[in-house]
Amino acid sequence: MLITQGPPDVNIPPEAIRAAIQVGQYFLAGCLILGVGSPLFRWILRRFFEPAPVLPPAQLSPEATARLERIEQAVEAVAIEVERIAEAQRFSAKLLAEQKQQSLASTSSSSSPQTPA
Repeated sequence: MLITQGPPDVNIPPEAIRAAIQVGQYFLAGCLILGVGSPLFRWILRRFFEPAPVLPPAQLSPEATARLERIEQAVEAVAIEVERIAEAQRFSAKLLAEQKQQSLASTSSSSSPQTPA
């Protein structure tokens, strides 16, 4: 005995069919909104809220370059002079300290009592 089975008799109510069609429409609308809306939203954000691009610095004229070089040389010369002044101050402070030690040593040796031999 051979039993063949045909398609089942399914009675789908028309409300269910309309609901399934609505779900499909909502799904496609959501995909369309995400597909078009996301890039559009990112473009709007980038266009209006990103900072302006930083431009490369302008080239200086030859006169300005020469002037900056002269200023640099003057600053270096001042730095050398300041170092010389500092070295002279250290040297004079060292001399004063040595003179003070010598004067203290000479006054302490002259003021100490000497015993006759």
